[in-house]
Amino acid sequence: MWLFGRPGPSGFSQYSTAEQVTDGIDASGLTAIVTGGSSGIGRETARVLALRGAHVVMGVRNMAAGKQVQEAIVKEIPTAKVDALELDLSSMASVRKFASKFNSSGHSLNLLINNAGIMMTPFMLSKDNIELQFATNHLGHFLLTHLLLDNMKKTARKSKKEGRIVNLSSEAHRLTYPEGICFDKINDEKPYNKYKAYGQSKLANILHANELTRQLKEEGVEITANSLHPGVISTNLFRHIFTPPSFAEGFVSKLSNLLMKNVQQGAATTCYVALHPQVKGVSGAYYSDSNLAKATEMAKDMDLAKRLWNFSINLIK
Repeated sequence: MWLFGRPGPSGFSQYSTAEQVTDGIDASGLTAIVTGGSSGIGRETARVLALRGAHVVMGVRNMAAGKQVQEAIVKEIPTAKVDALELDLSSMASVRKFASKFNSSGHSLNLLINNAGIMMTPFMLSKDNIELQFATNHLGHFLLTHLLLDNMKKTARKSKKEGRIVNLSSEAHRLTYPEGICFDKINDEKPYNKYKAYGQSKLANILHANELTRQLKEEGVEITANSLHPGVISTNLFRHIFTPPSFAEGFVSKLSNLLMKNVQQGAATTCYVALHPQVKGVSGAYYSDSNLAKATEMAKDMDLAKRLWNFSINLIK
């Protein structure tokens, strides 16, 4: 975080908005998928990408909410090209259905924004019997990326334009289990800690982007993969932190207006990494406040990244 909002090397700071970091950028001709596009920073990301001319496909769990957002964006930006497709990242069947629909639509794919997520939930299993935070935040996006990658490769080759994959992680990747990823106990309730499980899923987002970078560079494909911390934003993600509700929840709610980013600022780093010319050719990097940032040593562990990749491939079979 740049102290007192002082701009970093990119020229932007924690106070920069998504519109500011994309000012003057023409994204027409690009197609972007934004998961979790019907609320929070996903909604603002979709709006700003559409404002800059991209064709945006929002992956949304709630289609009614998705349609409302689609209509609101088009009302504000009459030239906007926005679609909504149903996507529940906690269900591999839903992810496969979404990817199949998108790929069969004939649309190219330049930008994949893996934005959606859940935060610090009580212990639950997904529809595929995988711990819910890991299933939603990492595995759903891992499978989605896996299923859309051929489309992205073809688009990059045909268009001669760099494809970009953007994984939303968090500074919470620093607070995970001692081994980083609990491969052997991923679904065990006994050692489950909702804060560390969230950190584990966010660490996985960075490791995923880093291993993707290695493989794409090896193939010589013009697609980058980066991860980022959007900042601490007051959204409905925080609903599971205080269970049951407490005085602390009310205190944090009041404090949030002073310390947390608003949604426009929260979507800035995503839009910067997705569109800005300064990021061209950069891959396997971690960003915060629209500037390069340092992830943990564990997040840069390529052996751990490869192990997570193989573990995830086995889970999606």
